[in-house]
Amino acid sequence: MEAMSMTSSFTSSFFSISLNPTAASKPTYCKLQSHHPFFKPVKCIQSHSPDSNSVKPNPRNYASRFGCSAVTFSSSQTAELVSSKLQCLVDEFRGLSEPVDRVKRLLHYANLLPALDDSARVNSNRVMGCTAQVWLEVRIDGEGKMRFAADSDSEISRGFCSCLVWMLDGCLPEEVLKVKTDDLVALNVGLPGSGRSRVNTWHNVLISMQKRTKKLIAKKEGKPPVDPFPSLVVSADGVHPKGSYAEAQAKYLSPDELKINELVSVLKEKKIGIVAHFYMDPEVQGILTAAQKQWPHIHISDSLVMADSAVKMAKAGCQFITVLGVDFMSENVRAILDQAGFSKVGVYRMSNERIGCSLADAAATPTYMKYLEAASRSPPSLHVIYINTKLETKAYAHELVPTITCTSSNVVQTILQAFAQVPALNLWYGPDSYMGANIKELFQQMEEMTDEEIAELHPKHNKDSIRSLLPRLHYYQDGTCIVHHLFGHDVVEKIKAMYCDAFLTAHLEVPGEMFSLAMEAKRRGMGVVGSTQNILDFIKERVQEALDRNVDDHLQFVLGTESGMITSIVAAVRNLLEPTKLSSQGAKITVEIVFPVSSDSISRTSSSSPSNPQPIIGDIVLPVVPGVASGEGCSIHGGCASCPYMKMNSLDSLLKVCHHLADKEEELSEYKAERFTLQTPNGKSVADVGCEPILHMRNFQATKKLSEKLVGQILDL
Repeated sequence: MEAMSMTSSFTSSFFSISLNPTAASKPTYCKLQSHHPFFKPVKCIQSHSPDSNSVKPNPRNYASRFGCSAVTFSSSQTAELVSSKLQCLVDEFRGLSEPVDRVKRLLHYANLLPALDDSARVNSNRVMGCTAQVWLEVRIDGEGKMRFAADSDSEISRGFCSCLVWMLDGCLPEEVLKVKTDDLVALNVGLPGSGRSRVNTWHNVLISMQKRTKKLIAKKEGKPPVDPFPSLVVSADGVHPKGSYAEAQAKYLSPDELKINELVSVLKEKKIGIVAHFYMDPEVQGILTAAQKQWPHIHISDSLVMADSAVKMAKAGCQFITVLGVDFMSENVRAILDQAGFSKVGVYRMSNERIGCSLADAAATPTYMKYLEAASRSPPSLHVIYINTKLETKAYAHELVPTITCTSSNVVQTILQAFAQVPALNLWYGPDSYMGANIKELFQQMEEMTDEEIAELHPKHNKDSIRSLLPRLHYYQDGTCIVHHLFGHDVVEKIKAMYCDAFLTAHLEVPGEMFSLAMEAKRRGMGVVGSTQNILDFIKERVQEALDRNVDDHLQFVLGTESGMITSIVAAVRNLLEPTKLSSQGAKITVEIVFPVSSDSISRTSSSSPSNPQPIIGDIVLPVVPGVASGEGCSIHGGCASCPYMKMNSLDSLLKVCHHLADKEEELSEYKAERFTLQTPNGKSVADVGCEPILHMRNFQATKKLSEKLVGQILDL
């Protein structure tokens, strides 16, 4: 079957040209012709042999290369025609058992694709996510049908484009939009040595075709353009915000030198270390990122690494550790320092009020303990608890049922390994309901994978073992993070409409609809689902790939997690891009970070009035920063992904704590992270029992296995 274009209506010939030179000059009709209900065979005036120079194709008209007669089809017939053409391509590539033959076929199809004019080979027509440069032109003709033209600097990518243009050029818009990336799975022809993006060119070009189709249809129907999400564009020359929320974020990326010097001076004088979470206020992150260059004992990371970094700082001589995060993070730092023998090192939080966490609070309830009581009655059981919970919760849980902590980056491997070591296990995950549902969905998707694909994820598992564990995998259904909760239907629909061709990042805590969208992007090399560190690493890797290609490019990333990540992302991206500023031959790379914002957002300011009260959770009044313009609200009532609890860690609080240490410690009593003096129901220390699930995870991280001690607890040995 030979990929070919269509005229203003569809050509009605399905035919295949063999790679054999003698057979190539004769068209071989596809078997679909014999039973196609509306197909009328027509005589092909000429066919083009890849080894013949007798026919010179017209670069301005794809259809003229074939000179075939055309017929006009109804809407229902065009839908069937697209399906038939797709199946014809699938059958053809499946019929080529040798990879070299599939390569030859794609190269042949590449030869049939007209080259785009230089005027069309521009960045605005680029298809994002392809290793090679791919350009796509899209328009609507006078009959309301979609017209596509594409090109690439890679012959194999040209072959992919040739097939897609042949399949969809001349279709009605609704038929273009009906095709799904899953329909193209069989067309991933498994080219030898193909990279991540090469084999996904099919998917990325299709997504771009559909995005641009939607945009043209909306314009034709006179619909007002949809306002984009706010974003930051990072280049070697600096950072350029788009939208008021982005402006609020960018404001602190170039911090006040006086504030930096003040902070560094007091940190050095009093030997204070700082551990901070990625989700901090942008002003604080900007100051800390700059201060790191002068004082090494400042670390910004996810919650797991914070305690580890605190221990390293204590070993290096720091006498105090300040924790910028929520309260369970300072609790963990205090407990881990005590476990490591640094009980004399002081640990301080950043507020004299409680700094809560909706997710941690969800696990510190009688409802969660009842959930675990069911686990204790179903031996053998293991409780896998998210690291973002209170030490007290971990202790009480561990006395009910053997418990191991996890992070969003290691939870899947933890669960797989647990079932591998204890096949009859009942596993109970909590407290994040979205993450639990996403994990279960992930395992359900694994049921559709081959044994070989599953073995790549974990060597002890196959389809049978995955099918067996699913009924014994449970998750808590009443715990969410108020930040990740907002990545719901409205946000997902806008991402589909405006950013479906961008790189998509998502934390494992996002709702299922966002998770599914990100997983689809991940499958075609355009996304990542995981922890904050996974997201940061993914962005850095894609930027480095663009730099290695050394071709002008614009990379767009949708940030599917708390917006506080932006400071670390910008710092990492600028570190990669700035060396190119000094090179006259280096490519110009720009990186756009997009902040999803709920359409139902309500703007709040930190000032309170009867008509504009400050939000209250429990007995805590929450100031909301960074206060943005209407339409890009940032609050617990909806809006941007910004945690109001994390934003209680202000620069003023940090400077106050640092200046008062150690001569005015009495004024910081409410800021001090106290040791747990409570006991568990079994009369043991909460701190000791609460640390044990963390130590179990440490062992798993080091050995990739559950410890003998934990397995013994599970089996009640």
